[in-house]
Amino acid sequence: MSKYLRLWNLGGCYFFTVNLQQRRNNDLLIRHIDTLREAVRHVRSRHPFIIHGWVVLPDHLHCLIELPAGDCNYAIRWSLIKSRFSRNIPPYEQRSKSQSRRGERGIWQRRYWEHAIRNEQDYRAHLDYIHINPLKHGLVERVSDWPYSTFHHSVAKGLYREDWADDCQARQLAYDD
Repeated sequence: MSKYLRLWNLGGCYFFTVNLQQRRNNDLLIRHIDTLREAVRHVRSRHPFIIHGWVVLPDHLHCLIELPAGDCNYAIRWSLIKSRFSRNIPPYEQRSKSQSRRGERGIWQRRYWEHAIRNEQDYRAHLDYIHINPLKHGLVERVSDWPYSTFHHSVAKGLYREDWADDCQARQLAYDD
C-alpha cells in the first residue's frame, strides 16, 4: 500500500476533495444535504474551523478551510464528518468483507485529497475551482444556479459578481481542468 505524505501546518488553510466510494450515478450527497450540513456543523462545534469555500456535488465535495492557530488535525475533522454523515443516513450500500470487518459503511472513499494553500494566488485559484465545479461537471448553465455552494455567500461578501463565469473565457477555464 502506498504511504501518503500529508503536510500538517498549524493553523493552516487547506483545499480538500472528498469522494463517495461509488461515484457513478450517485446523488447521495445532495439527496442528504441536510444530513451532511448537520454533520459539518456538529464537528465544527467541537473541532472549529473556518469555511472559506465549499461545494457539494452529487458524488463528491470540495472545500477550502482554515484551522485554528496551533491546530493541524484536519484528519480528525474528516473522520468525524464522514462517520456522522454515514451513521445518520439509511443503509443502502453493498459492503465488502473488509468493510464489514472494519465496521465501515462503504459510503466514502477511505482517503481524500488535501492541498496546503501556499499563498493568496493559490487560495484564489482553489476558491475559483470550488465555485466553478458545478459548471465544469455540467450540472448547471451558470455558477449562480447551483444551490449547494458557498458561491452565494461569496457574492454577498463582494468576492464575486453574481454573473461570474458567465462569459466564454471563464467557461473555457472550467473545461480545461
